[in-house]
Amino acid sequence: MMTPADFRTGNSPQVDNIVRLHGVKTTENQPAAIRLADVTQIFQSRQDQVFALEKISIAVRPREFLCIIGPSGCGKSTILALTAGLLKPTAGEISISGRSMDSARRGHEIGMIFQDAVLLPWRTVWENVELPLEVLNIAKIERTDKIRSVLELVQLQGFEHRFPHELSGGMRQRLGIARALSFDPQILLMDEPFGALDAITRDQMAIELLRIWEQRQKTVIFVTHSIGEAAFLSDRVVVMTPRPGRIRAIIENPLPRPRTLAMRDSPEFLSTARRLRELLEAA
Repeated sequence: MMTPADFRTGNSPQVDNIVRLHGVKTTENQPAAIRLADVTQIFQSRQDQVFALEKISIAVRPREFLCIIGPSGCGKSTILALTAGLLKPTAGEISISGRSMDSARRGHEIGMIFQDAVLLPWRTVWENVELPLEVLNIAKIERTDKIRSVLELVQLQGFEHRFPHELSGGMRQRLGIARALSFDPQILLMDEPFGALDAITRDQMAIELLRIWEQRQKTVIFVTHSIGEAAFLSDRVVVMTPRPGRIRAIIENPLPRPRTLAMRDSPEFLSTARRLRELLEAA
């Protein structure tokens, strides 16, 4: 395993390991919607440095659904924070469609969705979706069209005047998705958005998310602890090692689209899930 000293002296091993399943090949020649190049993240604590990520390189394809899995503390959420521009990497570069993070932020190209939908309890469904449009100074008449469109997309029409506490867990997450889509970003970053839901609601939300993704064709990075979720949702899966987080493997998902829950009994799904489990257990 590479140490912080290795990083400082440049003695770094190649950590991007592409795994091919059923003859499906990964190609990095396509233009990247998101590119992380040798990204390392070190946090300073009171006692010492925390080496969170080590030379992460990922090229996310336009309109790809990329899942990231790995043990707790491996840096999955840190990758999202870096991609969103909430953190600056200690080393390495991040670009969005070949442009800088500052340019992507100015263009409002990234939306984020968290495990907790982070809704404002004193605002209605409509008003929660309207919030980012207010911040961006979108004209009132244009806001109305955008809000109606995304509420219809997530099937919350008729609930415009409800408050978050009047919604189910799944409806709150759909509201969070609607708010993230309200300003039409090209990229969605999702940090375990279904982690707090029960199993049945989680399955329903997975289908709902794929329906929304297929209609809007956004580029998605989806962090999850669930092997089954990653195997069901993804085009590719990035498997992380324990901290310091490195890329153990990138798996192509052979499961055809469109997806149905019945596909979880298919050989393709079971093979992918088994391979992911083996990689995680080897971590």
